[in-house]
Amino acid sequence: QVQLVESGGGLVQAGGSLRLSCVASGITFTAYHMGWYRQAPGKQRELVAHITKDGTTRIADVVKGRFTISRDNAKNTVYLQMNSLQPEDTAVYYCNGDKLYFNVFAWSRFGSWGQGTQVTVSS
Repeated sequence: QVQLVESGGGLVQAGGSLRLSCVASGITFTAYHMGWYRQAPGKQRELVAHITKDGTTRIADVVKGRFTISRDNAKNTVYLQMNSLQPEDTAVYYCNGDKLYFNVFAWSRFGSWGQGTQVTVSS
């Protein structure tokens, strides 16, 4: 069973940066397409960035130009570099993934999630 441990969140002022990490275990990481998701209070969870098993990345328009995603297969880790943070980026950030690319977008199908990491951006 996949286990996901997110870290790197915190409190930062607007304009600041954070780098989130997610370590995955219990899976063949190199076979998985991975995504970073976030959920703000009172809002639905949304996909903000994803990276294929081959390293192709795509960033959601809402954070494009500010966030980048990367992975280190040797460490079973996916990263989210967040720059120029804004108060609207405040949310709990989660990672998850699947061997089927489509399922990165169908995140409601994921059976388990990590605890997430809280990002709070003050104005």
